[in-house]
This record gives sequence, C-alpha cells and structure tokens, in this order.
Amino acid sequence: MTILAGLLADIQQLPGPFFHGQIVTCSGLALEAEGLERWLSVGDGCRVQARDGRSVPCEVVGFRQGRAVLLPLATLEGVGLGSKVEAGTAMGLVRPDESWLGRVVDAFGKPMDGKGHIGRGDANRPLRAPPPPAFERRRMGERLETGIRVIDAFTPLCRGQRLGIFAGSGVGKSTLLAMLARSSAADVNVIGLIGERGREVQEFIQDDLGPEGLARSIVIVATGDEPALARRQAAYLTMAVAEYFRDAGRDVLCLMDSVTRFAMAQREIGLSAGEPPTTKGYPPSVFAELPRLLERAGPGAEGTGDITGVFTVLVDGGDHDEPVADAVRGILDGHIVMDRKIAERGRYPAIDVLKSVSRALPACHTEAENTTTSSARALLSRYEAMEEMIRLGAYRAGSDMEVDRAIKANPSLQEFLRQRKGESTAPAQSFAVLDAILADVAATDTPPPPEPEPRKAAAPRSKRG
Repeated sequence: MTILAGLLADIQQLPGPFFHGQIVTCSGLALEAEGLERWLSVGDGCRVQARDGRSVPCEVVGFRQGRAVLLPLATLEGVGLGSKVEAGTAMGLVRPDESWLGRVVDAFGKPMDGKGHIGRGDANRPLRAPPPPAFERRRMGERLETGIRVIDAFTPLCRGQRLGIFAGSGVGKSTLLAMLARSSAADVNVIGLIGERGREVQEFIQDDLGPEGLARSIVIVATGDEPALARRQAAYLTMAVAEYFRDAGRDVLCLMDSVTRFAMAQREIGLSAGEPPTTKGYPPSVFAELPRLLERAGPGAEGTGDITGVFTVLVDGGDHDEPVADAVRGILDGHIVMDRKIAERGRYPAIDVLKSVSRALPACHTEAENTTTSSARALLSRYEAMEEMIRLGAYRAGSDMEVDRAIKANPSLQEFLRQRKGESTAPAQSFAVLDAILADVAATDTPPPPEPEPRKAAAPRSKRG
C-alpha cells in the first residue's frame, strides 16, 4: 500500500498537457504573457525559456488586460520579448517525511547541506493548506518547557500556543530562537529562515543551533537575495512540514524568522500584480495572507499533535505600532518584546518583562507560581518607575518601603533574567530561585523611621498696656 500511495503521489505531480505562449511585456520583476489566458489560473506554474537555453520557473499572480502576469522564482537574465512560455508544470505540493530531520532545505524542498539525497513521503501535501476547522481543534495544552527562565516564569509558552517576538535588528532574536530549539521539550523543531542574511545561515546552524538542536530539526532557508516568490514559498513550506509532523501525532515547535520578511515578499508580489499600495506601501493582500499563514499553527484536531508557533517580527525603527507588527500582535496568543536598551546594558536575552504578555496566563501556572510571578513583576515595575531618581541620587532610602524592596531585589532579579546561550533551567528550578529572591527581600523588610513630631508653638506673650 505504501508503494502504491507513493506511485499515486508521483502521478499527481506529473505535468498535464503543455500549452505555449510568449512574453509580450517585462516591467520590473513582472512578466506578461499572452496566448495562455485560457489555460492558466492564479497560483499555477509555468516556465519561460531564456535565450541562453535556461528555463526560468514562474508563478501566475494575476491577469491584466487579458494577459497573464508572471513572477519568476529565479533571475530573469536572458528573458526578453517573444520568449517562449510553457504552461502546465505542477506547483504547490510537497512530500516531507522522517528523513528530513536534521536536514537543511531550500524553499522547494531541495537539500542545501551537501548531505546527499533527501527522502520523499508517500503523499502530497499542499503548501497552502487551510488550518483545521475551529470546532475540531483542541484547546491549548500544558506548559511547554523551554529551559529559558524569563519565558518559563513571565511569558510561558503552552503547547499549541502562538507567540510573537518583537524586536529591532541586532537585539538577539535569532539567538533566542536557537535557545528555544535546543532546550524546548518539543518532539520536532521546524525552523524557517525567511529572507535571512546569507552569511548568517551557517553561523545560526553551527554555532547557535548546534548538532544537538539540528538533530531534531528541519531548517528551511530562503536568503534575502532570492526572489520574493521563493521567500514567500519558504514560509509556506515551513508550515507544510510542521503540519506533516503534527498529523503524525508529534508535538512540533515551529520557529519562523521573520514574519516581517514574509510580509515584505508579499508586498513585492502584490505591487507587481497591480494591487494598490495602502498603509506604508503594503497592499491589501499582505494583511489577508498573514492570518492565513499564522492560523495554520496552533492545536490540532483530536488524534493529532500540536504546532506551537514562535514568530519573530522585525519592528521598523523600533516602532511597535507599525502595520505588520500591529496586525501580527492581534493574531497571535501573546508577544515577547526585546529592547535594544536592555541589550546595550549586556543583559541577554534582552526581553522586556513588563511589556511582554502571554495569553496562556494565568491558566498555565499554578496559583503559587502566579503569586510568585506577580510579586517579582511588581518589584521590577516599581524599580523601573523610580530608576531615574535612584540613579540621580534623588531618592532617600526609607522613604518608601516598596521602593526599598525593589532596589534590594533588582540585582538578583536582573541576574535571574540573564542567561547564557547554552544554559538551560527547568521551570521548577526557576520558580525556586524566584521564591528565594522574594524571601530574601521580605526577610530584611524594616519599617520606615517614624516621622518626628511637630514642635508645639510657644504661647504668645501678653502685651503690657
């Protein structure tokens, strides 16, 4: 049966009848072809024959004045007016299997790591699959141990939850993702590097992820120099591979860096197809595609696993209210904010606890853990509110007991939030450390000195006549 299923999948991917047209317009990244409008629809694949004999794969993204608008999946050198267009190539399907674990592939599922052939599963999976129906999905599961103290204590991640990491460039998003991949209790990691810098791919895989993390991971890579369609397809492939392991009953941790670059790729595609630009140049299709992509993560139906999603958002100029960040924050189940000022002080991961929220709280913590977290958060908040006065020496010790407690606890709390890349801490141990910090502060509480009693005014002297 397995062999027959594989043969059926191969037959489904065979191209149908070939129809031919020609290129009549080339403007920017978009090509326009005529003679094929009756045989093509949006999302279909085709190939353009360049004058040097090279075949350029393309995708139909729309129609304009009776012509098909094509976007290339490779460079357009050698393509000109009159170039032959061949329709009928199969697209939008992928066949992952267990042999993909430990491998690095491109946006088309082809190996990039030089380790030879990669296996193919028995069934085709669509790259743009719909999410499970809402009423068939389970609720979020138990807490997923990440080994990262600040996340486990203050912004916990549950199985099937979708969390966003919002930060500017160079603040440590990729390192935080690698820490999650190495230390989390998930069965499989599916990591999508969308629009990544080419020189950083090897650094991420070898230094940040390491052999231990790579052994139970699949890494999908589309660097920033690749065409917009390839970058978008890498995001779709990431979700399709995660769905394969979810349907096999595995608990999947899906890490994507970054959703912003997926939105930028969709912006290029939408503008090339003739969409009108709206907020900050993003066409409407960007804000339609974001929920379609992100909703695919989450709890599965009964009898399947879960996809726990962590998606990074590259905020433009530190503006957390820019359109993509605002849209993603409204879709996900919580957000982690990374602050450049914290990174500049040398505390990594540079997570701003007070601005980060997990919508899994308070249900995923016990009552005692919620009490501990609330007390520690209150001390951090009190210190931040008075930090400027404390540094200027304008605050007098003993004026406010809560501020005194925050000042005493702050060094220990900052050390608790600091964690090295290869370090992992169990949640029970993290809460034990927090409880010890709070107990140490409470043990040294002293009431403020009593205010001196006001002096009584002397009785007025009587005046002599």
